[in-house]
Amino acid sequence: MSKLKKLFKTISLVIKQPSLINHILNSDDVWNDIIKNKYPNKTTLPVVEIEELIPNLNETLNTFTFLGGGSLPTDILLLKALANQIENCSYFEIGTWRGESVINVSETAKDCYTLNLSKAEMLKLNMPKEYADLHGFFSKNKKNITHLFGNSLTFDYKGLNKKFDLIFIDGNHTYDFVKSDTENIFKHLIHDETIVVWHDYAYNPEKMRSEVLAGILDGTPRKLHNNIYHVSNSMCAIYTKKQLQTNIFEEIATPKKIFKVKVEVKNL
Repeated sequence: MSKLKKLFKTISLVIKQPSLINHILNSDDVWNDIIKNKYPNKTTLPVVEIEELIPNLNETLNTFTFLGGGSLPTDILLLKALANQIENCSYFEIGTWRGESVINVSETAKDCYTLNLSKAEMLKLNMPKEYADLHGFFSKNKKNITHLFGNSLTFDYKGLNKKFDLIFIDGNHTYDFVKSDTENIFKHLIHDETIVVWHDYAYNPEKMRSEVLAGILDGTPRKLHNNIYHVSNSMCAIYTKKQLQTNIFEEIATPKKIFKVKVEVKNL
C-alpha cells in the first residue's frame, strides 16, 4: 500500500472513529519527534549497569507475585538495594498497586510512604471493585509504611513537610501525570542526595517508552538532565548525583551479565 493510500485510509478511519486520534497523538513516533525537537541530545538516555549502582548486588525479594501490572524482579531489587545503601532511608512512592515494591523496600528502609487514589476515588472513576480492593494488599498492615490517598496531580506534597532519600514514581504513565509528578517531587520532596527512580520508563529493558521519557525530561529541571540514566536490565530510569560509568542505549542488547534466580513458592 502506497503512503498516499495509507494516509487516506487513516483519515477515513479517524472520521469513522474519532477516538483513534488519541492513539495517533500518543504513538511512540509522535513522542520521539517531540523529544528530538526539544531535546536533540536526549533522544535516549545513557545506560548505567545495575551493578554500577549496586556493587555486589545480592538481595532477596521475599514478596513477588509474577502477576500482571507489576514490576520486573530487577526493578524491585534495585529499589530495595538502593534503600539498603542509605542509613535510615526514608522512601516515598507514587502508585501503590498491590504493594509489592513498598513491602520489599520496607525491609531495609526506616520509613515508607506510598501515595495512591483512595478506593472511593477509584470506584468513582469506574475502575473494577476487585482492582480497587487489591491496592495495598501486601503493604496495608506494615507498621513502617504510611498509606497516603489522593490524586497525584492535586496532592499537597508541600504539606508532608518532609524530604526523602529515595523516591519511586510509578503512578499514571501518561505524559501529563509523569511531568506533574516529577515536577512536584523535585519541587517539594528532594534534598541534595535524593535518588529518584521512574518505573515504566521502558516497555522492557531494551525498548524505551517515549511518552514517559518526555514527561521525565519536561518535569526535571534541565540543569539536572545529565544526571538521568536508563538502568540496565530493568524498566527504570534513575536520577542520581553519583558519578557513573555509562554505555550507549541499544535496542538489541548483547548480554553483559546473567542473574542467578531461585524461586520458592509460599501459598497465602
